[in-house]
Amino acid sequence: MLRGAVARRYAQALYEIATKTQGLDALEEELKAVKAVMESEEGLRKILFHPQITASEKQKVIKNLFENRVSETTVNFLYLIVDRHREAYISDIVEEFINQANEARNIVDAEVISATELPAGQKESLAQVLNRLAGKEVSPKYSVDASLIGGLVVRIGDKVIDGSVKHKLESLKQRLMSKTS
Repeated sequence: MLRGAVARRYAQALYEIATKTQGLDALEEELKAVKAVMESEEGLRKILFHPQITASEKQKVIKNLFENRVSETTVNFLYLIVDRHREAYISDIVEEFINQANEARNIVDAEVISATELPAGQKESLAQVLNRLAGKEVSPKYSVDASLIGGLVVRIGDKVIDGSVKHKLESLKQRLMSKTS
């Protein structure tokens, strides 16, 4: 609960700054890059999360790593996070910022799980159908789960559309079991 509230508060502040200064797209790309570096560099995480390393030492590391690669806004955001001892929230803040930016753009994320890899043409057709269903532009993320046997499972927000063969077989089994009881 606290983690989400903290992430929302910082993300909202970043969102307001982005809309007044450099723009959503530019700041979003920088924040994604920062998050990627944080996730891939174990040494950086150890430094930023270490309680005995001072905020000023952490800020020096941030300056050396990011100063010429991202905007002053992003560097200052990272300094603020370090000053407030919120380093562990960086990934959550970035995700929340992306969610807020997508909401402003009328874009919604979707997770599409299929039994096999979908061809590009099917992905395009499916994206168009999902856009109509959601009433927004859908940004689908595709993955494969062979246990579905066939068909698709689509998650858009809190809605799930399960058109998998596995689900249909389970439903059939339940109906047959209820009739024999």
